Amino acid sequence: MAAGLSEDNSEAFLARMEKTTPEYEKLKVEIPALLSQAELTSSVTILKDEGDDSKRLVELDWFLEIRGKTADGPVVRRRDVIHCTVEKRGKRWWVVSLKPVEFFAAVKF
Repeated sequence: MAAGLSEDNSEAFLARMEKTTPEYEKLKVEIPALLSQAELTSSVTILKDEGDDSKRLVELDWFLEIRGKTADGPVVRRRDVIHCTVEKRGKRWWVVSLKPVEFFAAVKF
């Protein structure tokens, strides 16, 4: 997901999200809006990973550098602990919760 942001690819970011989660619909709007206005550098460090073979609760130290696409555009840096729940369905893991969603909101430069 972090690579999707850095690669300007909202589909890659959303590809591991379960489409039935409430966060999905908001992210489906916010991620393309954010990517249309800025170039992103994204990095994630896992702070906590608990659970079993079918469900994991993960805390992520997520850093975003948001750089306006205009020459010498403004830079906004965000860093927060993102709480993520993932569930295994078949052979794949799916994000079923990602909070706070506001972390990924478009910027008001």
